[in-house]
Amino acid sequence: MPVPDSDTQSAPPDPRIQAAVRGDRQAAAALLQEALPRVRNLVRYLVRGDSDADDLAQEALIAVLRGLPTYRGEGSFKSWSDRVVVRTTLALLKKSRRERAQKSSGADLMLVADSVDHHASYASRRELVKQLDELAYDQRHALVLHHVLGMSVPEIAEQLSIPFETVRSRLRLGQTALRARMQGGVERS
Repeated sequence: MPVPDSDTQSAPPDPRIQAAVRGDRQAAAALLQEALPRVRNLVRYLVRGDSDADDLAQEALIAVLRGLPTYRGEGSFKSWSDRVVVRTTLALLKKSRRERAQKSSGADLMLVADSVDHHASYASRRELVKQLDELAYDQRHALVLHHVLGMSVPEIAEQLSIPFETVRSRLRLGQTALRARMQGGVERS
């Protein structure tokens, strides 16, 4: 279920990007407004529950805006921003887990954003997200990067800074657990 992205090849640069880099607030607002649904859904796929998704999506949009000067236009803007969102979200999740671990030790972690389908499709996506919520973070992240963003195993290994075989293992375990959950099994990850 790769993310639909018609501009995967180098396309003429969006004039709003250059305008936003130069400080044009309206151009930046238009870019972010367009990116918001995609970013929010990607973040929602990466985290458990909806409570933190909006805050993380906001932080990810800020990272996209700050990173605009580094966008070279060699690939699609959507793909570039997806990677910024993933890096930002995973870094924030890692920081949050580290902070929770410090607190607890002291006191005793797809994009279907581009389509607004009918209710049945929405319900099935919600069910999938609920089932993803039950997976271990590592498996969930590997599945989202591979099946939602269409990243290859080597790309995921590079993105997450883990060995190639670890990614393959997480994908296999995550797919098995998700399949069992979707079929009504109770396999825990």
